[in-house]
Amino acid sequence: MKIIKKSVRENSSAFMQGYIRNADAESGHFKYPAMIIVPGGSYTHIPVNQAESFALTYSAQGYQSFFLRYTFESEAKPLMPNPLIELANTIKIIKENAVNWNIDPEKIVIAGFSIGGHIVSLFNNLYDSEWFQKISKINNSEIIKPAATILGYPVINLTLGFPNDNEKVANWIDDKIEIKADESVSDTNVPTFIWATTDDPVVPSINSIKYAEQLNLHHIDNELHLFHHGPHGMALANKLTAWKNAANDQHVAKWFQLSNEWLNEII
Repeated sequence: MKIIKKSVRENSSAFMQGYIRNADAESGHFKYPAMIIVPGGSYTHIPVNQAESFALTYSAQGYQSFFLRYTFESEAKPLMPNPLIELANTIKIIKENAVNWNIDPEKIVIAGFSIGGHIVSLFNNLYDSEWFQKISKINNSEIIKPAATILGYPVINLTLGFPNDNEKVANWIDDKIEIKADESVSDTNVPTFIWATTDDPVVPSINSIKYAEQLNLHHIDNELHLFHHGPHGMALANKLTAWKNAANDQHVAKWFQLSNEWLNEII
């Protein structure tokens, strides 16, 4: 395995870090699916150790895995649409290097957690929109179309409980389309797996419910799992990523196996 790090935008601190497996001639595996982790962190930071744990865990499942360090609120005002453009560029770079990195370009999955779920859900909605093509300067949406998305305890709508700070929201957004991901779902969204805990004290689970409802209305394949209990930011919900005892929960940790079973059917 080799570790790579690449800038995803000029004059920016944003980068992608990848964990690249060698082609396995013995087993006949020359092309792997890819997983891009978009971590949380309230647009102020990303938890790098958690992002690496995600990436290495997906690597063990046979993915070429990456995480995105996107632009933070202290680095651009308004913040949006910078993280969306950086995610698009990440997908584009991976597809351009698919042969060298032993990746199947038709099997690229993006997974967003917490505020990373805001980025991923918006991207799922807007990757092929005229608005996004204009701001990203990527005119062919197939270049940046993912195969599927995963959302963990996602922020979907900035009016549904997080953040509870109108000034902060005003610093984040550049266009009203960026506030409510549940209101811009379309028939071209890609299949989506969503999980959350019903008593999440930071990002209310209604975010996940409303997004799933809209996916259903647009006949987009989706799977929603709501676990009855757990703190925000559970990540893998095991000892690798638990930041307190309640974040290490064998029941909630089943989301990872469930999502992989779903992905095996989808891609």
